[in-house]
Amino acid sequence: MTDLIISPAAEPGAVPVDTEPVLTARGVTIEYEVDPPVQAVREVSLTLNRGEILGLAGESGCGKTTLAYGLNRLLKAPALMTSGEIVFHDRSGADIDVAVLGGEALRAFRWDKISMVFQGAMNSLNPVITVRAQIFDIFDTHRPGMSRRDKQTRAEELLTLVGVDPARLASFPHELSGGMRQRMMIAMALALDPQVMIMDEPTTALDVVVQRGIIREIMRLREKLGFAVIFITHDLPMLIEISDRIAVMLDGRIVEQGPAEQIYRAPEHEYTRRLLSSFPSLRGQRGGFVRAASGVVGAEAAGPTGEGSR
Repeated sequence: MTDLIISPAAEPGAVPVDTEPVLTARGVTIEYEVDPPVQAVREVSLTLNRGEILGLAGESGCGKTTLAYGLNRLLKAPALMTSGEIVFHDRSGADIDVAVLGGEALRAFRWDKISMVFQGAMNSLNPVITVRAQIFDIFDTHRPGMSRRDKQTRAEELLTLVGVDPARLASFPHELSGGMRQRMMIAMALALDPQVMIMDEPTTALDVVVQRGIIREIMRLREKLGFAVIFITHDLPMLIEISDRIAVMLDGRIVEQGPAEQIYRAPEHEYTRRLLSSFPSLRGQRGGFVRAASGVVGAEAAGPTGEGSR
């Protein structure tokens, strides 16, 4: 279990969340057209509100990343969205049918409205190009009229925003630590001020101390900039600490979703309960589960009198 301690200001509900939806998925089914066909995502419906962190939890292979790619229209053959709709509710008041976007409209939509920090993000940077060149490439693609000075100023702002010295713009990825590369990817995802950021296991392969720093940074940036987040991980206790709402995924379906507090206090689905009980206790008897959001020891870890070990 990842032992993350989030400050009170970063706990679920500490940042006001708008009840206005920014992204809605209804009945999304994604299939891999192999022989025989495989349904990786099955009739999934989700709503993401403005400024919200929606946690998406589930075991490896349950369809989390496939769903994320579908929401961002990044699916490649043989994957295909066979049914459902995805609607992006823009700040301007316009509703964008993401499923039908194509060509330049799709290119303009990605990264500008919805950005993504990919799984294994530390290895997503081009190893033979400087960080500056990779950030500038975003502006060249989406803001072609931007001057070099403006691009340099914005790139320095982005690195400062994620807690990295702007001098690192001249660095190559191999000259950066794992945590710094992860922060670079978050900076790039924020480059165009998106309204939604999808983060696919952004703390994978990082040690616990660096994980804590990255999580704190995400929470701080969400509070400062107001974007919504879909945070994908198999680490349900961590999601309980940082999310406003949680959706639990199993075999391509959402089997339970609700406020983080509800998932923590009273999980309804057996799979959710098993996920919670699969993490060992940090104190008390073996086999128990410490609910990290509050430090309360679960019943399995209680002593003979029903009280956890002190």
